[in-house]
Amino acid sequence: MAGTGLATDRDDGNFGLSVMGNVRPRTPINEHADSVDVDEGTLSRTESLPPGTIGLKAKGGSQKQGGTTDPVTYARARLGQRVGNGECFTLVDRALRASGMQSAADYGPVTPDGDYVWGTAVSLSDLQPGDVIQFRDYRYEKTVVTETPTLTTTETEEHTRPHHTAIVERVNGGEVTVLEQNAPVGSPVRRTALYFESGTRRVGNRTITISVEGTLWYYRPQVP
Repeated sequence: MAGTGLATDRDDGNFGLSVMGNVRPRTPINEHADSVDVDEGTLSRTESLPPGTIGLKAKGGSQKQGGTTDPVTYARARLGQRVGNGECFTLVDRALRASGMQSAADYGPVTPDGDYVWGTAVSLSDLQPGDVIQFRDYRYEKTVVTETPTLTTTETEEHTRPHHTAIVERVNGGEVTVLEQNAPVGSPVRRTALYFESGTRRVGNRTITISVEGTLWYYRPQVP
């Protein structure tokens, strides 16, 4: 299937044709969960510390004393590498802990198919670099129709993340660049542009339509 030439790395392993459906209703785990109907790569976590105290203890957004990096810097330094056991969870968990921040186990039990909590819930409009996105049944389809006097062409691309976790690197409205691993399954740390808002816009002779499905949670990591 033809793509549309995103400037960032593309998850070609997840491209495919399918029919877009309506948003599937879900019960959010908190009031900030965005239901918009993700990487089979989140499996059981075996390398991180056991669950600690549940709940927030301090302000977020900065390293605690002793942190040697920040989540974005940590992940960027490992682009093209496999972190730990290669699971998406492991990259995020290690990035937060190296930054002196709480990880999912600090907010409750970690199970193979859990919708993990990574800090204070925020909205898409408040998203910033270093935040963490938790995906459930996420899928976007981007269709670009190009019209010329003699020809009309249609290009379509698709990304899916059935159950996944990623670190926010850049935010450009509804287009967010994330740092992730195991998407597609087995891939090292990579940079990927994903869409989180549906809509249609006209750019010159092109009509671009983006459709998004899934349930998404946005978190701001916290210091203990």
